[in-house]
Amino acid sequence: MKLLNRREFIAASVLGTTALILPRSTWAFARKEERYKVAVIDLMILKRQKLGAVKLTSEIGADGLEVDMGGLGNRDTFDNQFFDDAFRTNYLNELKEYGIDVASVAMTGFYAQSFATRPTYKQMVGDCLKTCQLLGTKIAFLPLGVQGDLVQNPELRPAIVERLKEVGKMANKAGVIVGIETALDARGEVELLKEVGSKNIQIYFNFSNPLKEGRDLIEELKILGKKRICQIHCTDEDGVWLENNTRLDMPKVKETLDKMGWKGWLVIERSRDANLSPRMVKENFGANTRYVKSIFQG
Repeated sequence: MKLLNRREFIAASVLGTTALILPRSTWAFARKEERYKVAVIDLMILKRQKLGAVKLTSEIGADGLEVDMGGLGNRDTFDNQFFDDAFRTNYLNELKEYGIDVASVAMTGFYAQSFATRPTYKQMVGDCLKTCQLLGTKIAFLPLGVQGDLVQNPELRPAIVERLKEVGKMANKAGVIVGIETALDARGEVELLKEVGSKNIQIYFNFSNPLKEGRDLIEELKILGKKRICQIHCTDEDGVWLENNTRLDMPKVKETLDKMGWKGWLVIERSRDANLSPRMVKENFGANTRYVKSIFQG
């Protein structure tokens, strides 16, 4: 599908798409005042590209959704339902009804597929950027994944850098920021971003990455700084809810982000209680949403 240029996107947003997803006026005013908004992921609440994701997000208590581009497998691109006009219209109507925003659009297929070698990466990324425009969000999520692990596979760096340069150009034309998740530490990510050299390629920071590697989460946030982080996966690995996580000091995280001057979406990915079924979505994600809001919106 053809990407809208910046002017067309702004016009469409003013006249149509964004108007559809604006929350009720009382919600809109209150949420504009929030420095931090809290979202959940449709894939992780077991509602990937399903209409029921919106209502469930509202019941969980989150402000928004990170929506996934759909399955990939051996296809040239994602199995994306948002290009279906009827489905998209119904979805946008649900967003309006429940006062939910789309925080970002995720290409989680790249967790397992190779961004460095996949021949149709431009088509895939282009479809994601178009979906961002259609849903009224400015953030796309691109994980480099297992096959794009630059710590384990440093030989892939030239190919990944060249491809990210191309993605940066595409994102710039679309008016979207592509947030990447890597296996590098913060200093390594700073160097990678310098190589890529695009303001439309930033870091989608994930708290669990430094924590599971024994690195200092707070220091990594400071190293990256306000302008390099476009969005945050605000959780750890599964095991305990965030309120019971002893290695993640959320009040300290907020203090750090406040001092940095950062603001944006905190997206709850995991941190499910090991004693509960993964299908107990409202219990797991509701508890984590309430906790994150108590810290960042309290």
